[in-house]
Amino acid sequence: MKKIIITIGAVAGTWTAAAAQNSNAAGDNFRYDLLHTSSVILTIVVFSVVALTFIKWLLDYRLKNKLIEKGAPDHIVSQLLQPITSDDKNITIKWFALLMGLGIGLSFVDYFQPLGIHSLAIMSFSLAVSFLGYYFYINRREKS
Repeated sequence: MKKIIITIGAVAGTWTAAAAQNSNAAGDNFRYDLLHTSSVILTIVVFSVVALTFIKWLLDYRLKNKLIEKGAPDHIVSQLLQPITSDDKNITIKWFALLMGLGIGLSFVDYFQPLGIHSLAIMSFSLAVSFLGYYFYINRREKS
């Protein structure tokens, strides 16, 4: 939730700062399109996260009730419903790889104008390469 609030604040702050400057109409249209696209993507992500969290809570609740009805021992129920802990370092490296691939892809898209279907191909390949790099990182780390 904190990430969402920070992202909304950053987008609103940049929009406010951009509105204070005088610029040409093309730049204003670009900023409007950027803000509109960002807000649509952010809205979709927020609703998806809320829906998935609600579904997870509902399924955990139903599983707990079924286990209690069947008479499973308490220690088994608690082990099954414990939150999954993950390595924060791997999550950080994954997001770094993803955002780095996204940045490189956007740089290539900007370099190879005009925008078209090849822009989607560039973004897809750059994100795929970043996930491939993360996969190799995880494999190397597990072998060590």
